[in-house]
Amino acid sequence: MAETEKDALLVLSGGMDSVTMLHEFAGRIALAVTFQYGANHNLREAECARWQCRQLGIEHIEIPLMFMAKYFESSLLSGADAIPAGHYDDENMRSTVVPFRNGIMLAVAAGLAESRGLATVMLANHSGDHAIYPDCRPQFVDAMSAAITAGTYLPVRLECPYTGITKSDIVRRGLALGVDYRHTYSCYRGGEHHCGTCGTCTERHEALADAGITDPTIFD
Repeated sequence: MAETEKDALLVLSGGMDSVTMLHEFAGRIALAVTFQYGANHNLREAECARWQCRQLGIEHIEIPLMFMAKYFESSLLSGADAIPAGHYDDENMRSTVVPFRNGIMLAVAAGLAESRGLATVMLANHSGDHAIYPDCRPQFVDAMSAAITAGTYLPVRLECPYTGITKSDIVRRGLALGVDYRHTYSCYRGGEHHCGTCGTCTERHEALADAGITDPTIFD
């Protein structure tokens, strides 16, 4: 495959991790997909996803999965007040799990990729997600990758190159690429500004600080 061939679809939330992957693999990404599933922060993340794709000239689409908000149980689907404060790896952050979210999104992404003739689906999970989110762990990635490949004619494969690295590592890559993290969104409460106290806000601030830059995030 030529290095310039665009063979990939990226699941793009608009958060720091997937935006970094968008920039790092821009030469391969033909399509970025944002899923609207009713999370508190969906709309603000999607604004950032659209902005980033415009800067890079990458096609971007949004797909509704609102049945998840209607039928699934998660504090992430239950309004800002339901989101606990605390560190990202605290036990209470388990309430933010949306059951099998990545599995559902990747199934849709795989079908879309095959429909577009794209051989790769990319997801920006990282090692910091493993403690809380089962559908970010290496064993999930391996199993889902096998299922996607077995279930498509192309076949489509799943690539998750950040699975074994930290969010700080991701930020360092992004800084080297010139990613503007002001146009990313992380807060699970979904307000105009980041709340500064939920697990994702804490993780965001720590990753930027660890990477050695002044955090540009506006906190309430």
